[in-house]
Amino acid sequence: MHEHQNALAELGWGDDFQAALAPHAADGHQPARVGTQSHGLYRLLSPAGEHRAELAGRLHHASGTVDQPAVGDWVAADLRDDGTATIHAVLPRRTKFSRKEAAAVTREQVVAANVDTVFIVQALGHDLNPRRLERYLTMAWESGARPVVVLTKADLHPGQDLGEVEAATFGVDLHVTSAVTGDGVPELTQYLGRGQTVALLGSSGVGKSTLVNSIAGQELLATAAVRESDERGRHTTTHRELVPLPAGGLLLDTPGMRELQLWDSTNGLEQAFGEVADLIAACRFSDCEHRTEPGCAIRAALDDGTLPHERWDAYTRLQRELRALEIRSDARLTSEARKERRRFARAQRKAAW
Repeated sequence: MHEHQNALAELGWGDDFQAALAPHAADGHQPARVGTQSHGLYRLLSPAGEHRAELAGRLHHASGTVDQPAVGDWVAADLRDDGTATIHAVLPRRTKFSRKEAAAVTREQVVAANVDTVFIVQALGHDLNPRRLERYLTMAWESGARPVVVLTKADLHPGQDLGEVEAATFGVDLHVTSAVTGDGVPELTQYLGRGQTVALLGSSGVGKSTLVNSIAGQELLATAAVRESDERGRHTTTHRELVPLPAGGLLLDTPGMRELQLWDSTNGLEQAFGEVADLIAACRFSDCEHRTEPGCAIRAALDDGTLPHERWDAYTRLQRELRALEIRSDARLTSEARKERRRFARAQRKAAW
């Protein structure tokens, strides 16, 4: 029993999950963690080994919603001796990294669950984009996990100016690394203690899978060579995957994201732009619009250069995006409620008839 609990702890198990499992354990279900998910099929990790799993009927009805398992989730499942399993419930999440689904759909998509630290990975050179970093940081803070910025390919761009990046990563650990030389990689192991989960998020070609292999000290994930023409590694990760490391800790690798639209990230925005939030709080008027009002701390900081205009523009742009999302979400909920009332009225008429 003690060995079983130790094995669970290595996968990130804790007392909060144990308490949530209790009613499911009474039905004979066991805990397991989602290692991969693809087309309705799951690979589960547990002290009993790996299992190929499908969803029980109730979870099938939640298709396309946040109620279905995501990579990193703890679930209650029937684990069978033949290596198959059925998932009956998703245990409450400690943290979740969510984004708005791509295109015009106004719906939450959980990218990673129960993550302790998020490595926001960008490559020095062409990929380095402070505005994209701010977007990732906003969502990482909102997730409840600790964000850490990791810059890769330092061997290709030694001595690159990081002034704008440092301004955009206010209050966040920043590491400059090279998988080729090994520089900066050992410092990343401090986030990977026993049972700790780190998710790697970033664009295609920034070297996330290569970074996983460098941290692990062995080839755990497939990688592709860097193109000589543009210094970009080819995209090789096609699905999210939770990888236990031989020395402890777990890494969650993700495919590169072409779109990263915010989802319910108001608190994350305030944390990602902490110095902006402090200035807003210092304005003379609580309803200051930061235009011509007297005593506006934002205008004063912009005028004397202590707050870069690019930083303020990024904050207001993300703030407008969140407001637009809120309006669309309210409209969707209103529409769904209206449809539900119509369905109920039709059922009542049919019953009366």
